[in-house]
Amino acid sequence: MSDVYIIGAGIHPFGRTPERSGREQGVFAVRQALGDAGLDWSDIECAYGGSASSGSADVMVNELGLTGLPFINVANGCATGGSALASAQYAVASGAYDLAIATGFDKHDRGAFNADPKAYGLPEWYGQTGMMLTTQFFALKIQRYMQLHGITRTTLGRVAEKAFRNGAKTDHAWRRSEIDLDTIMNAPMINDPLTKYMFCSPAEGGVALILASEKKMRELGADGVRIASVAVRTRPPNSFEVFQPGISVEGGGKPTELASRAAFEIAGIGPEDIDVAQLQDTESGAEIMHMAENGFCADGEQEVWLAEGRTELNGSLPVNTDGGCLACGEPIGASGLRQVYENVQQLRGRGGARQVPDGPKTAYSHVYGAPGLSGVAILQR
Repeated sequence: MSDVYIIGAGIHPFGRTPERSGREQGVFAVRQALGDAGLDWSDIECAYGGSASSGSADVMVNELGLTGLPFINVANGCATGGSALASAQYAVASGAYDLAIATGFDKHDRGAFNADPKAYGLPEWYGQTGMMLTTQFFALKIQRYMQLHGITRTTLGRVAEKAFRNGAKTDHAWRRSEIDLDTIMNAPMINDPLTKYMFCSPAEGGVALILASEKKMRELGADGVRIASVAVRTRPPNSFEVFQPGISVEGGGKPTELASRAAFEIAGIGPEDIDVAQLQDTESGAEIMHMAENGFCADGEQEVWLAEGRTELNGSLPVNTDGGCLACGEPIGASGLRQVYENVQQLRGRGGARQVPDGPKTAYSHVYGAPGLSGVAILQR
């Protein structure tokens, strides 16, 4: 398999944009990515894209141009963007194409995600109990984790405080104001132990990444960031996942652990080699759990990591440098690609006020989606 590079990156600001549909935000991001790479839409040879609530991504060709390229729609929950990237990477690495695009967008209604049980093979009664409401599942999951590993509510608050501090430095973030720890801790409780500032919100936005073979990148003289690895994995037996009607008494594996191990193995490096990381933070507890599941620390060590500021911009492992889902919100189709976009910016030294110091060379992104699948991408400069 040949090396693949990201040579163009574009983003439509996340949040609320009443004047643009979700698809129009995706088109905006594609055009920005094309401009970044110095390409025209007619140069793109294949496309992969997805959206959960704003229609089929391939309809973007109506605005971008009817060039006849293959455009494959991708749907994989919150991991839709990561899956689109994996598909585009495989297409170029195989030698079938020299230029591909991965894109995603969405425009969600206000309020928490509350999916249809039938879409996940579950009976109606499961939804009637309220367990399709994602805030409840994530609260129960972090409650269990806190009791098992000694994580305090203050640590949950510190994750959110960091997110809003980073978001205030990020042009594409939705939440652009810092929020102090006391305000976060004393905000209205949504689902114990998580207050309203510890949850991300369904949002709007679009992202596009242009991928190229090494030969094409050199031919274009493009500013490329190498994709060292991409891995997507589904849940193993006895895992504890969203939209799961029961939990085994036996401890099992986790899809994030599987995807992370595969990505590190393909890249030929380990967690200690990562300079900056974007981890799924649907809520504060998710970032904490995913720090361990991705191999960056042991269960329970997050308490010390957050207290000592190790995940801050100037820490030993900056995490969610643009504020993550907590500050940016989560448009499902775009969210995983936003993480990779942020890593491209960091490795290119374009992070501005949120730039990680000392020229990061290796960046990690992780996305988690229902009903229990994860995608990991490792980039190198």
